[in-house]
Amino acid sequence: MLEGLEISIFNYNDILQDNDEFRIDSGYYKKEYIDLYSRIKGSPMLVDLTYMSDLSTNGSFATVKKIMNDRHAKTIPFIRSGNCGDTFINTDDLELISEKSHSQLPKSTTQLHDIMMARKGKIGGASIITADEVGFNCSENVIKITIKNSDHLNPYYFTSYFNSKYGLKQIERLSTGNVQPWVSIFQIRKLMIPTVRMAFQNSIEEIVTKAHKLKIESKSRYQQAEQLLLQEVGLADFTPNQEPVNIKSFQESFGTSGRLDAEYYQVKYEDLLKFIEQNCKWDYLKNLTTHVSNGNQPPYSDNGTIRFFSQKWIGDKAIDYSFLKSEDEPKVEESFFEEPKNKPSLIGTGDILYYSVGANLGYCHNYLEDEKISVGSFINIIRADKDKINEIYLGVVLNSMIGRLQGDKEKSGIAQPYIYAKNIREFKIPILPADTQKKIAERIWNGFSLKKQSENLLEVAKQAVEKAIEESEEVAMEFIKDKTKGL
Repeated sequence: MLEGLEISIFNYNDILQDNDEFRIDSGYYKKEYIDLYSRIKGSPMLVDLTYMSDLSTNGSFATVKKIMNDRHAKTIPFIRSGNCGDTFINTDDLELISEKSHSQLPKSTTQLHDIMMARKGKIGGASIITADEVGFNCSENVIKITIKNSDHLNPYYFTSYFNSKYGLKQIERLSTGNVQPWVSIFQIRKLMIPTVRMAFQNSIEEIVTKAHKLKIESKSRYQQAEQLLLQEVGLADFTPNQEPVNIKSFQESFGTSGRLDAEYYQVKYEDLLKFIEQNCKWDYLKNLTTHVSNGNQPPYSDNGTIRFFSQKWIGDKAIDYSFLKSEDEPKVEESFFEEPKNKPSLIGTGDILYYSVGANLGYCHNYLEDEKISVGSFINIIRADKDKINEIYLGVVLNSMIGRLQGDKEKSGIAQPYIYAKNIREFKIPILPADTQKKIAERIWNGFSLKKQSENLLEVAKQAVEKAIEESEEVAMEFIKDKTKGL
């Protein structure tokens, strides 16, 4: 009758050990947690190794709220929980606060090699502050951790450890809440990290530092691709006109477009489209593609084999491919795509995914992995006609100023802006010579390759930390030597 069930039996005194919250829910005593804790039992706790702070440590709730709600220009990057969790801060969608607010919030200001850990929402994992993120600020949902003595605890080892299963599972075990999981500062202080030799910790630093350089180079390749595009089109120095008034007759406005909202007729849109028409070889998107439509929301299945891709994985300058490694993401059965109407929602390499609703409307990238995925209704799928245009080049055009401005022009709705596939089909696309399109595409592929190398190195660092705990530091060092050979 109990076959297949996982059962852990504890005495009352066992439950009281390291359990100040007196957790008695069965999830807290999963076998994987018990086994994991047995390996790190007796390790130092963060309360003895680090200082911790967040936005709330700057003063009372009312004081901090008053500081944050000023009306000065917003210029200082502000780290939220969604920006943390990977080894490096995700800087693609940082919010901003004013310089004046920032100067009044010193305790949550980032310093070199601080570690950021989310404690609400997207919890788990840790992100190290590199030279590029010094002087940022962080929200009350992010804990800023400063190591007391970096001569004994390397921040890169610390970060890799908390991105390994030993760090992730500790946070997972301590978290409470289902819809919006969270952990308290008190719980984070009790997290444990094993002591290892500095030689091993420094080896982890070398790996993570190399991964960071590759990540920066990867971003540079994308910027180069976009710069080459704008230079060749002639828009490198184009500055959108901010003139708020544009007078149109009825025939020039509603009579032609059916739109009465003033935003649709802003001068900057008109200037861009006129430039393309007068200075470029161009065509409508609909004439350069074989398919443009939003995906069909599929039913999820425990027996599914096709991963589902939601709009949260599309960033400003890249797709976050970490969902391909997660077993927690929903999946879809292949039979769903046997229906002709659903078949286009099965995405392959080179397809363009266009975020078509909400604040991030217009974020758009080619899907570059080999594994086929499924997308839902908030994403428009764009497939290039490869005989007419390079699919990667088209993706860069759509995610550049050229595509973004046209997306802004065509969006509808106020509370939840959206754009229809029929409007995307009418975008005007500059068509550069085939060899130039190829050069732009090569930069994207090169950047993608560098990004994968960076991610692979970070995975090596995490696995090496796990091997040091489970086997020995010597085994872990041999693993590092083998996996980083030639890099």
